Amino acid sequence: FLGPNGAGKSTTMRMVTGYLTPTAGKVTIGGVSIDDDPVAAKGLFGYLPESAPLYSDMTVSSFLNFTAEIRGLSGAARARALDRVLDLCFLDSVRNQSVDTLSKGYRHRTCFAQSIIHDPDVLILDEPTDGLDPNQKHEVRSMIKRMGETKAIIFSTHILEEVDAACSRAMIIDRGKMVADGTPEELRQRSPRAGALKVSLGGASGAAIKSELARITGVSEVEEAKSSEAGFEGVLIPKDRKVAEKFTHEVMALAAAKNWKVEELHTLEGRLDEVFRNLTSPDTAA
Repeated sequence: FLGPNGAGKSTTMRMVTGYLTPTAGKVTIGGVSIDDDPVAAKGLFGYLPESAPLYSDMTVSSFLNFTAEIRGLSGAARARALDRVLDLCFLDSVRNQSVDTLSKGYRHRTCFAQSIIHDPDVLILDEPTDGLDPNQKHEVRSMIKRMGETKAIIFSTHILEEVDAACSRAMIIDRGKMVADGTPEELRQRSPRAGALKVSLGGASGAAIKSELARITGVSEVEEAKSSEAGFEGVLIPKDRKVAEKFTHEVMALAAAKNWKVEELHTLEGRLDEVFRNLTSPDTAA
């Protein structure tokens, strides 16, 4: 779930996990209704809430043992679960350390470990990298991507780079409504720059080159990055993706006819940040 602050991400997570009752609709986890059978449904997922609490007077091992006991694990099964999450979350070196002495990164790993202690098929993570430094964010994203190979993971974020770093599907919500749903690539295709052509051409004045480029069929706009008497650098924005596919051929043909020097010519991917802004800006109709 991707959205700006206040879009409803945490509220959605709380409804999915049964901490808030939705006013409409129904939530099922693994086919089990969170409203009709909350105990059974909650046993099927792990949950990492935003700013997850810890018992600071416990050691890492004792806290995770306590969590495992709540999840119904005992004896050898609990011991195996503890060893598994300590290894997976790189906590073995601090297993006997008091939680209140841990760095923020290790505290976050400990919270993450409690959410997977019972090896659930579904993980629900609310802003899992919020407040972490770049290295810590990388660690969490790597864990999410690794576990995503065998688990269904739902997490909320307002950080666009996490979509490419850890997501196979993204849903953008704004003011409580879903406004987009698709793979990162599908969402990028909704950008005005999807299929745009970046050019750097020499051999004529920038003004003359820009004027000729603007006449190409299907060009919506020619964005100027740099213009001089010696050449032009900029981006050709297409009216739609279909016409964009012809841009490269037409620019090459035009350059040959005008005896321009082609210094750079490549098609741009759509930009997720543009899609996000277009869908969630204050001026967007609700």
